[in-house]
Formats: sequence, structure tokens, C-alpha cells
Amino acid sequence: MLKLHGFSVSNYYNMVKLALLEKGLPFEEVTFYGGQAPHALEVSPRGKVPVLETEHGFLSETSVILDYIEQTQGGKALLPSDPFGQAKVRELLKEIELYIELPARTCYPEAFFGAAVEPLIKERARTELLAGFATLKRNGRFAPYLAGEQLTVADLMFCFSVDLACAVGKKVLGIDFLADFPQAKALLQLMGENPHMARIVADKEASMPAFMEMIRSGKR
Repeated sequence: MLKLHGFSVSNYYNMVKLALLEKGLPFEEVTFYGGQAPHALEVSPRGKVPVLETEHGFLSETSVILDYIEQTQGGKALLPSDPFGQAKVRELLKEIELYIELPARTCYPEAFFGAAVEPLIKERARTELLAGFATLKRNGRFAPYLAGEQLTVADLMFCFSVDLACAVGKKVLGIDFLADFPQAKALLQLMGENPHMARIVADKEASMPAFMEMIRSGKR
């Protein structure tokens, strides 16, 4: 059985978790906070979350894990059948990760953990996020999913990245990134209605106290 290592507060962990649930695959969840301790680096070479444990060994990096699941497991397809369609989905996923999720992440300390972020970092995040959302508006189809009629791995990246970026925009940057982007609002609502999201949200809320204690103590 596949084992998903990580924690339910992590948006990247939840991308993989939703993929496994959508495909109807049995899997075990293993609490793992990553880090640079030797035991963590044995599982994840960079100490990152999530990690997928397979019969052949461990895999890290979310997009790699999602590709592995799609290539080796049955269940609902989360990529189109044609090579160009698959490439477009991966393009959308990578654009969201590079130009929305990662810039927003630089402001997470102030948005979610009560720490101040330097003005230069916030200004850089503002510039990159405005460009990132403009890119998404140009390239996404929203019909109703990001790449068309089919739910794909790009929607998983969208679901667990755009919501956090919007929170950063409102809490830290004073911007509503979706003010003139109704297609993205509609897709966030659609993803929120996914039957598996209730479990993911409940697990996240249940895991939050332990996660915050880990943050306070610095012990992983």
C-alpha cells in the first residue's frame, strides 16, 4: 500500500492526498514534518513534504509524485489522454507553482504566523503575484476546470495555492487578486464542493494544534 508522509496543514501534502482520494486508491498517512535531521533526510533528500513511500522506495517533490501516481496507479485519470493535453496541464501546474504559490509563500510568515515580512519582499511578491494571476487568466480555460471539462492535477495545484495567495493578498498586500477574475472564483467554489474536500479540511483543522506547537517549539 502507498504511504503518504507529511502533515495535513501542508497545501502540497493535500494536493497529493486529493489525487489519491480522487483516484480511489488505498493509502496510509504517516505524520512527517520534514526538516534537516538525518532521519528526515533519509526519507526526503531536501527535507521537504510530502513524500510518497512506494514498494520501490521514497519519492519527493509534489509534481513528481503526482506524475508517478498517474503513470502507475489505476482509478480516475487526472491527465488528458493526449500528449499535448498532458503538456498543457503540466504547463498550467508549473505556472501556478512558480508564479503564484512560491511568491505568495514569501509572505506566509506575516499572513499566517504573526511575523513581519520586509517591505522589499512584500513588494516583490506583489509584482510577481500580479503577473502570475494575469498569466493564469490568459492561459486557463475554466470550462469549468482549469484545462477544460476534466479535473486534472493542475486543478489540485490551483485549489491549494490560489486560496492561500488570495489570503496573502488581502492580509499582507491589500489586494483582492480575484476582484476581476470571476472564473477563478467559480473554480475555487467548485473545488470546495468536491466531496473529498470535507475530509481534507477536517483533517487540516484537527492537525492544526499539533502543527502550531511544532512551529512554536521548533521540534520536528
